[in-house]
Amino acid sequence: MDELKTALDEHMDLVSHLFENLSSQLRSGMRPALDNFIGFFHAIDWKEPWLMGLMGFYVILLIVAIFSRKNINFQTFLFLFSLAGVYFAENMNALLAYNWQRFAGQNYFDAHGVFVSVLWSGPLLVVAVIILVNTLFSTCQLMVRWKRAELRHRARLAREKTE
Repeated sequence: MDELKTALDEHMDLVSHLFENLSSQLRSGMRPALDNFIGFFHAIDWKEPWLMGLMGFYVILLIVAIFSRKNINFQTFLFLFSLAGVYFAENMNALLAYNWQRFAGQNYFDAHGVFVSVLWSGPLLVVAVIILVNTLFSTCQLMVRWKRAELRHRARLAREKTE
């Protein structure tokens, strides 16, 4: 019994040591990513009219997606619209990189498309995921209603058969 307790204590010490190592590595590894995000956030002039319009567009799109959650056809349109926006983001990045002087104070549109990915595709994907979750939830509710109706129908047939 003492051998089991000793082995268990050794395993607990090993797990504790591994957990401490892992957590310290995660903390030190997340710092550069956080610094990069903060640098990216501060490099953008958020008072530019086109950026304010883009943020307004996302707020309106999110409100429309939430309030139209019962209309499956319109939700399908919004879902496809969002995914089409993500699909054409690379082409849009190239077009915007060529014409950035016309509407922006600095060139945000690099060859890798980081800015467009974060500020265009990211929010569109969030809206698409919200619509997808709503669709799955609606489908589950529909399946429950269908099963209840099927059970009521079977019960009615059973009652008619016994009468």
